[in-house]
Amino acid sequence: MGTDTVRTAASEEAAGRRREQRGWYFYDWACSVYSTSVLTVFLGPYLTSVAKEAADAEGYVHPLGIPVRAGSFFAYSVSLSVIVAVLVMPLVGAAADRSGRKKPLLGAAAYLGAAATTGMFFLGGDRYLLGGVLLIVANAAQSVAMMLYNSYLPQIAPPEERDAVSSRGWAFGYAAGSLVLVANLVLYLAHDSFGVSESTAVRICLASAGLWWGGFTIIPLLRLRDRGRDEPAVAREATAPGLRQLVATVRDMRRHPLTLAFLLAYLVYNDGIQTVISQASVYGSEELGLSQSTLIGAVLLVQVLAVAGALGMGRLARTYGAKRTILGSLIAWTLTLGAGYFLPAGAPVGFFLLAAAIGLVLGGSQALSRSLFSHLVPPGKEAEYFSAYEMSDRGMSWLGPLLFGVTYQLTGSYRDAIISLVAFFVIGFALLARVPVRRAIGAAGNPVPEKI
Repeated sequence: MGTDTVRTAASEEAAGRRREQRGWYFYDWACSVYSTSVLTVFLGPYLTSVAKEAADAEGYVHPLGIPVRAGSFFAYSVSLSVIVAVLVMPLVGAAADRSGRKKPLLGAAAYLGAAATTGMFFLGGDRYLLGGVLLIVANAAQSVAMMLYNSYLPQIAPPEERDAVSSRGWAFGYAAGSLVLVANLVLYLAHDSFGVSESTAVRICLASAGLWWGGFTIIPLLRLRDRGRDEPAVAREATAPGLRQLVATVRDMRRHPLTLAFLLAYLVYNDGIQTVISQASVYGSEELGLSQSTLIGAVLLVQVLAVAGALGMGRLARTYGAKRTILGSLIAWTLTLGAGYFLPAGAPVGFFLLAAAIGLVLGGSQALSRSLFSHLVPPGKEAEYFSAYEMSDRGMSWLGPLLFGVTYQLTGSYRDAIISLVAFFVIGFALLARVPVRRAIGAAGNPVPEKI
């Protein structure tokens, strides 16, 4: 084969890879609006108000006859959603690796989540149970879809490109979140001018996130390509229930203890990150007494700064390595939560400063964790391993919301609930600091980048 032929083939391969990468970015663009508008801004306070409308004289609702404080219902629903995801994700991940057909599974999960989110338009009156069910379906579907989406990263980006590609994906997502949140803010603040009630405006914002999610998912489904079945995965048991497949996945991970050590650290600190994201608006509205417009503005600030933060921390990783950069971000998270505990009620300026601090580290800590984990996955097991990774990602954590909800249930104080989350960042930092990532990458059978 001549030199020109080799160069042409390499050029075509690089062009094809960039095309896939651009399509891959657009799934973050599609689904991040759900995480921003629904999970972070509107659904927490709105579902809490719906639950309070249905509560008895003591402030409790009774789903399935179980007494639950109305203020804890949203947190418990988020926690329950990950239990559903835990049962489904390993099964879907193994099926994706076994068949090599990730794209149809990605589309099915994405459109199920988009449909559930669009259905939130009908969440009115005292229909808190409907809201809980739709939240559980949307969150579980989002977990499955994100697991499949993340598993494409090792296939579309060589090791030296992954930090940058992962960071660009997060930046795309935060840019989309900012754009839609501006439109949400206009509708919410001027709902009278549009001839709708405040409640209807919130329900339109919720449903529009589902329509956006479904609409833009078409782009990655057109651009990404399946790469055929993976033979080692084919040898696995063809039909394993979700819990049994999870056990099988964890058992397989025990052959790569350093990968498992990183995953444990990630599951701990990211549980804290995702709980802060999902519960911050409840904390701001219920404990600090801030208006919905203030909360929307704060989250919009987070989205704008997260774009710069994701790209900026990606550059820092090229100098200091992904692991050190993530460790620095965990220190920043801990300090931010401590400041939030002492923030006085009715102090929007202080809340905006905290939002700015979160925005600068949010996207980068998540993007670099994703790219770092991609180096630790044995070739051919991307979807299966990312199913375990995804269990604590994008607001689907269960222990953090459960701790937050239980703490509020026992103390009646959202300040106590928010400060309890510091434990996740301290423990996560200690666990990550102990992981020898260069040795872990080599043990997984992957080339070790110069900076990691």
